[in-house]
Amino acid sequence: MSQTVNCIELPSLPLLQTALEGYEILVDDHELVHPEVITIIDFSLPSDQKRLWVLDLIQAKVLFHCLVSHGRKSGELMAEYFSNAPESNASSLGFYITGETYIGKHGLSLALDGIEKGINDNARKRAIVIHGADYVSTDFIRKYGRLGRSLGCPAIPEEMNKEIIESIQDGTCLFIYWPSENYLSNSQIISKIKSIKKG
Repeated sequence: MSQTVNCIELPSLPLLQTALEGYEILVDDHELVHPEVITIIDFSLPSDQKRLWVLDLIQAKVLFHCLVSHGRKSGELMAEYFSNAPESNASSLGFYITGETYIGKHGLSLALDGIEKGINDNARKRAIVIHGADYVSTDFIRKYGRLGRSLGCPAIPEEMNKEIIESIQDGTCLFIYWPSENYLSNSQIISKIKSIKKG
């Protein structure tokens, strides 16, 4: 069920602005097949909070706002470490373009293409995908005080998996954020945003 956008449901304003500025660069570069939606994940929030948003940019609606896991080696309740390395079991930051769906060991899954060199461009090689998981639930949080963790995938609640994946598959923008100086100083997309702002 779509939810009307309001201040409570949206990501923080600085994050939303950065996500949309990067999205505009991808639109201008004709990278997106379906530019009508954007997915934003805010890993600066703890895993017991809803920190994934899917926004319909045409109708100005929040389509989904839900829990999402980070990688085992990224941290416990808070994500603090990120990696692009194979077998790191950590999450990767930055801009992605969603790919095709397939049925894997977690059921319906969505391939991701990391488009930031040295930051997330090993996503395919690492099999970093969106999939549902039983450890992404309020029951798990009540038991352990945090979500379960993945091998680096942004896993989402099983009961929302199909609907979310079908809404964002095949060429939409995904932005995964954490206030990392390393990311902000090495991202080519962030660099382009800064250049545009300077005029």
